[in-house]
Amino acid sequence: MRLSVIGCGYLGAVHAAAMASIGHEVVGIDVDERKVAALSKGEAPFFEPGLQEILTEGIASGRLSFTTDMSAAAGAKVHFVGVGTPQQAGGYAADLTYVDAAIDGLVPHLAPGDIVAGKSTVPVGTAERLAPRVSAAGATLVWNPEFLREGWAVQDTVDPDRLVAGVPSEDGAPTAEGATAADVLREVYHPSVAKGTPFIVTDYATAELVKVSANAFLATKISFINAMAEIAEVTGADVTTLADAIGHDARIGRRFLGAGIGFGGGCLPKDIRAFSARAEELGRGESVAFLREIDAINLRRRDRAVDLVSTALGGALFKKNITVLGAAFKPHSDDIRDSPALDVAVRLHGLGAWVTITDPAAIENARRIHPQLNYVEDRDEALREADAVIVVTEWDEYRRQLTPEHAASLTRGRIVIDGRNCLDAAAWRAAGWTYHGMGRP
Repeated sequence: MRLSVIGCGYLGAVHAAAMASIGHEVVGIDVDERKVAALSKGEAPFFEPGLQEILTEGIASGRLSFTTDMSAAAGAKVHFVGVGTPQQAGGYAADLTYVDAAIDGLVPHLAPGDIVAGKSTVPVGTAERLAPRVSAAGATLVWNPEFLREGWAVQDTVDPDRLVAGVPSEDGAPTAEGATAADVLREVYHPSVAKGTPFIVTDYATAELVKVSANAFLATKISFINAMAEIAEVTGADVTTLADAIGHDARIGRRFLGAGIGFGGGCLPKDIRAFSARAEELGRGESVAFLREIDAINLRRRDRAVDLVSTALGGALFKKNITVLGAAFKPHSDDIRDSPALDVAVRLHGLGAWVTITDPAAIENARRIHPQLNYVEDRDEALREADAVIVVTEWDEYRRQLTPEHAASLTRGRIVIDGRNCLDAAAWRAAGWTYHGMGRP
């Protein structure tokens, strides 16, 4: 099938390359000329495991191309819209400027029978508002949310754990037009559907809520264990053992119960804020009022990390050498959007410390946003003469491949702050380090 993908940022570039990798003919369209030029040469514009390989293969096969010309969408059967929905300046609500612009730009190039599949994370009610514009061109709007994990995005696109299609519906059931659109999407995702991946057909509002409620639940789980870490810190309990114990309960599970400096990135923070804002607009703000506290708990953990460093150094950070291990908001990514790691580094710098940051993938992105910090690509070089070390992104280079004995041979001090509770506390202490975890005695 011929497909178009409008918006070639993180979501769109991965989706376009992944759809080409399963056999479709795909054109990616974006207004950013530099991004399109790089993608057209087979160069991934960001770090994502597996993307470079399928991008190179797609370009070489001729099934994948990129352009800034929206008219290239003409002739495609399905048009995926994956543009950004950032947080509004000065508010919590999502900025839908790019979504509206993408739909308005696409409509003149639609043909009767085409399918427009929204993938952007949007406030509930957005699809219902946009559908008449698409219908006027004889096409059908569906909402097909993405559930990508950065670092696993290619796998999650090619082999998702579920597929959701919000289609035109009446009285709780798809209309004839909606059922046809769902069948077309089943064909697009045929390899996944054929292997039994759940394909859930629902109305627009439910499809929109599936995405934001999933993110809200994950954020809640992370902040719950961080709230328990706050209690553990004043009682002497160990939040890691606590998480292990409650995680054995199948109703709870252990995943997303890792206490530390909290979540960041371009999705969870902005999505829970936008969800809260939309609930307020709908007159149901009290239903998700807890999300404001989830956000507050998350931000408090960054404060706590800074406090731990300061306390460990006797309250004097001025001209202390502090090595920050990690800049990306999570491992296997170069994404620094709302990165807790960078936030902590900037705060330490503001308190007078000499901060050196290292990261396997995100240094260039971080340097562009925060040039005032010192960046060193080589991990061992970054550790030299450090008075204290703080682990803020749990890359394997830090949690598994760095031994406390080796680190001790490089640093001046023997203080380590484990901002992700990913190190073996006993091993580091046995090697002569003063170890501080998040919610650990």
